[in-house]
Amino acid sequence: MFSLLKKEINGFLGSTIGYVVIVVFLLITGLFAWILPETSFNIIGNGYANLDPLFILAPWVFMFLIPAITMRSLAEENKTGTIELLLTRPFTDMQIVSAKYFAGLILVLFSLIPTLIYYGVVYYMASPAGNLDHGGIWGSYVGLFFLGSAYISIGIFASSLSNNQIISFILAVILTFVFHVGFDFLSSLTPSNQVNFILAQLGMSAHYSSLSRGVIDSRDAIYFVTLTMLFLFLTRFILEKRKW
Repeated sequence: MFSLLKKEINGFLGSTIGYVVIVVFLLITGLFAWILPETSFNIIGNGYANLDPLFILAPWVFMFLIPAITMRSLAEENKTGTIELLLTRPFTDMQIVSAKYFAGLILVLFSLIPTLIYYGVVYYMASPAGNLDHGGIWGSYVGLFFLGSAYISIGIFASSLSNNQIISFILAVILTFVFHVGFDFLSSLTPSNQVNFILAQLGMSAHYSSLSRGVIDSRDAIYFVTLTMLFLFLTRFILEKRKW
């Protein structure tokens, strides 16, 4: 599996894809957080020493960038027929899926690490220096990492459904949108508080917001891990169907 993982990582970093994704993510978040003065995301303009604008904007940027990363992971393999060759290698279906997942997760991690510079800047901008909600910031980073993890598993699943990368991209965006805000929207339409709560808990937004408060609740972690594993196993199921 490690040889396959190395191949996937080299596929990202050995071409322009990985670097473009990292640069675009940092460019968009950097422009809105620091450069464009007339937006609600501008940290300096808000007058508060926090990184809330980054953590509000980043999930929406990831909603399009991560499907752009994952759309070719299996769709391209299906289109070129290399998936058949890959399935004849001494790898299990789950190892193939896991290698593609972890390669995408590493790329997301590489995208987040440079934003620690934002944390350092805000740290010294605070009055007095260091007067920040450190728990909230680190909780938001954990939540964003979990969110990116779930997005990747959804993107890989969408990529397994078609040999057309554009269709895979669109499916991934739709699925991530539904899980991020769709359930919240549905919860606002029902008159029952109990149903509202259940629908909200099915979506990512409630769990991401919970982690952003700085309290790492095991229920939120279990939700993201479960959602990620669900789509990874669904992807494995799609691969296994090719053998029937």
